[in-house]
Amino acid sequence: MPNSQVFVTRQIPQPGLDLLAASTELEVWPGELPPPYEILLEKAQGRAGLLCMLTDRIDRDLLASASGQLKVVSQMAVGFDNIDVQAATELGIPVGNTPGVLTEATADFAWALLMAAARRVVEADRLTRAGGWKTWGPQTLLGPELTGATLGIVGFGRIGQAVARRASGFNMRILYFDHNPNPEAGQALRAEWAPFERLLAESDFVSIHTSLSAGTVHLFGAIQFKLMKPSAILVNTARGAVIDQPALFEALCSKTIAYAAIDVAEKEPIPLDDPLLTLDNLVIAPHIASAGIQTRIKMSVMAAENLLAGLRGERLPYCANPQVYLPGC
Repeated sequence: MPNSQVFVTRQIPQPGLDLLAASTELEVWPGELPPPYEILLEKAQGRAGLLCMLTDRIDRDLLASASGQLKVVSQMAVGFDNIDVQAATELGIPVGNTPGVLTEATADFAWALLMAAARRVVEADRLTRAGGWKTWGPQTLLGPELTGATLGIVGFGRIGQAVARRASGFNMRILYFDHNPNPEAGQALRAEWAPFERLLAESDFVSIHTSLSAGTVHLFGAIQFKLMKPSAILVNTARGAVIDQPALFEALCSKTIAYAAIDVAEKEPIPLDDPLLTLDNLVIAPHIASAGIQTRIKMSVMAAENLLAGLRGERLPYCANPQVYLPGC
């Protein structure tokens, strides 16, 4: 590989770094926070490969300024809405991602949030630490039970289906909404496709697993919350912008819905003065749904393999813009 200079925008699990170090000139950003855009722009110059995270802005300006040398952009994430994929394709730069590998970890965490909200685990922890546990109480921190309840899944791809598999252990009724219904998977998982409005109206728990696009920005807003049961619990491990956060705050304050448990926010990290953080009926985590040890190791290896394939001029094993390989592209 004539030019093997690579920039990695964050410390990643060692197996991925080891793969890269064996055959590239490797520089890794040492900071806990992402490199500022101006530094990222500078570091991309003269590099043949860029391994980035969803927190990095890989826009047209950056890609164009680096396109003389840049052969591949490899993202250690499934989603890639932070990358101008159209610009990359026009410039002949393949973009890699890491699909599939985080399905089970994310589904596990969606259930962790769902159960923590239903059984009010975080509230119970805070109460106990504050000295509020005085005795066993017949009315203390009551929450809804999962067995026999209705689960609505919005987005029925790999992760949505994995969530449905877990629901079978609780004998739940499963509804799902997806613009591309999957009757075969639905039958196998005993999940029924339902129109979005009906799913909202009938579900005790709603779990979001749709990708972020122009059509899903603020998919959940004031109108949708009013369609839901007052006892409903909303879980989001997808993307923060799928929910209108001010509308969620109002819905939780007014008890239009009972509870929310989210792993993502419209702006990350969520500002400490965001009113959502004042609510007891909200559980929030810092975007850690895929943070299983084995999963993150696999993601780092996949991202490294994508990058190395791009440096060799080979087709990326996991490519977000396969049209880049079409003749004339």
